[in-house]
Amino acid sequence: MVKEFIAMWKIGFVFIVTLFFDLSADAQTPLKPFPQHARYCYGSIRPSHIAQNKLDNIVRDFYSQWKKRFIKNVLGKQQSFVWFENVGKKQCVSEGQGYGMIIVALMAGSDPSAKATYDQLFSYCKAHPDKRSKHLMAWAQYTNGRDEDQTSATDGDMDIAYSLLLADKQWGSNGAVNYLAAAKTVINAIMQYEINHRTWSVLLSDGIERESRDYFDMRSSDFMPAHFKAFYNATGDHRWKNVIDANYKLFNSLQQTYSPDAGLIPDFIVHIDKKPTPAPPNFLESRYDGYYNYNACRVPWRIATDYLLNGDSRSKTIVEKINRWIRETTRNDTYNISAGYTLAGNDIKGRYFEALSFVAPFAVSAMVDKKNQAWLNKVWDYLVGFKMKDFDYYDNSIKLYDMIILSGNHWNPAARTLR
Repeated sequence: MVKEFIAMWKIGFVFIVTLFFDLSADAQTPLKPFPQHARYCYGSIRPSHIAQNKLDNIVRDFYSQWKKRFIKNVLGKQQSFVWFENVGKKQCVSEGQGYGMIIVALMAGSDPSAKATYDQLFSYCKAHPDKRSKHLMAWAQYTNGRDEDQTSATDGDMDIAYSLLLADKQWGSNGAVNYLAAAKTVINAIMQYEINHRTWSVLLSDGIERESRDYFDMRSSDFMPAHFKAFYNATGDHRWKNVIDANYKLFNSLQQTYSPDAGLIPDFIVHIDKKPTPAPPNFLESRYDGYYNYNACRVPWRIATDYLLNGDSRSKTIVEKINRWIRETTRNDTYNISAGYTLAGNDIKGRYFEALSFVAPFAVSAMVDKKNQAWLNKVWDYLVGFKMKDFDYYDNSIKLYDMIILSGNHWNPAARTLR
């Protein structure tokens, strides 16, 4: 009897242990492994002159290079960050952390250690909280790990929140990290601290308060309508619809008033509560703050993604103006793409060099219509022809993120869409 009991106990123990490891393995197994070959909106395109498996392999190879160069571990801790290359003695900024977390979540399956890497990236975010909300990330850390000032950067927080929605769909939320719960918490903090509840524009950071002089000012590239629709889907908070509608209206007005020919949006927008205008020189970053510069260069990608994933016609209307202008001004020659433009569509003097942060978004915006097919093929070839060693974290991260989209491998974490 005792022997039978021991034998039965051993069988039960083995079964439980096996089940535990099976469940653990399942928790690690990506549910949407790369490549996904997502179905984008009807009528959209992707590079057509290269076989799909080759597109995938090009992305895989560049991801491997990118991860090796830019993902760094914190010594003695289960934390990782996207390396800022020590520019200004900084080791990381939340903007880059957000890029990295989205990229890693989308590349799971191709990268067997993606989940572990993602969790360490998220752990780093939590180790560097903003002072107003522990759920937002302090925007920059020095090489000694100390936070610069513990205020947030809105774009970084939004990408981090979006990545958590991707992580929930990729690995589920029943493991050590409840990704969905974390996403909702971050999204709610963004709505509370980083959205202007009068104009529904996006605040520059959570350091901007109602009495701040720049309370009605905005960084144009912080409008990420596909993100906001996913935020609505996750939380059911209808205020995200206000944000989407208000900013589409704002961008349409800016195009018509200040860039009717080129359709370009400035880096920064001021006086949104009265008469929205491009920011004056040296508003925040440089004398080109009212131009299409190193922030606004992301706009074609951020806006076009909403058409690709959700089919919003407002997105296509905005980027098609930009598509028409960039093809005309370059004469369909990618080597004529400059690193910055006036809103009239003229090159910024002295900016006649390659900047992948400008090139890649033009490729994403071209995807919205088949008439851009030949142009898209050219921009893809031009983009992938540059070597990683010749560009910094910003250019290489935007290039990789956009290559994932261009290859058809950016899937929508939202189960339904809001238009």
